[in-house]
Amino acid sequence: MNVRLIKLSKEYYTQLSEMIDEWKLDQEVNQTNHSPWAIFKNDYHDFDYYLDNLEIREPKDGKVPDSVLFLLDVERDILLGAVNISINSSLPYQLNAYMPSEISNSDKSQTLPIDILNIKDASESDYKQFANTTDKIVLKDGCTKGNDKVHTIDLKLASNQAHKADIYKTVIKFEAEQK
Repeated sequence: MNVRLIKLSKEYYTQLSEMIDEWKLDQEVNQTNHSPWAIFKNDYHDFDYYLDNLEIREPKDGKVPDSVLFLLDVERDILLGAVNISINSSLPYQLNAYMPSEISNSDKSQTLPIDILNIKDASESDYKQFANTTDKIVLKDGCTKGNDKVHTIDLKLASNQAHKADIYKTVIKFEAEQK
C-alpha cells in the first residue's frame, strides 16, 4: 500500500465525497468521533466554499493558522483519512510522531503488528518504523522557526503477510518539540 498526505484540491472531489459519506455513516452506526473537526465543519457539496474555508489562514478568535491534509491511497485512488496540523514556532523545532494505540479493527478483536506502519517526512529519504506505543519517532530534526510550516508525511505498510480483510484504524500524534 502506498499512501501519502496531500493538500485537497478540486481533482479529489469524488474521493472526498465518498470518504465523508462513509465516515458520517460510521459515526451514526458506531458512534465514532468527528476528528478532525475541520473536515466536517462545512458541507462538501459546495466544494468551492469547502476548499476556501477548510483551513484557518489568518489568526482569529485565539486560533492560529492551520493545515488540513488528507491521506490518499495512491494505488486505489481513495482518501482514507485526514489530519489537521498547525505549526507556528518562534524557535527551531524537531517534528516527532507517536502511535499511542495499537492498529486494530473496528471491534478491536484483531490487531496488526505496530511495526507494519512505516512513516517519514517526505523530505527525508528513509522510512522509520514505530517500535511500540510509547516511544516517539523523530521525523525531522533541525526544522527552522516560523509560521505556517507545512510537512508532508508519507506512510506505507511494510508486510508480506496476509491479514484478515477488515478496516483497521489507529491514531498517529505529531508534535513540534521546540529546541
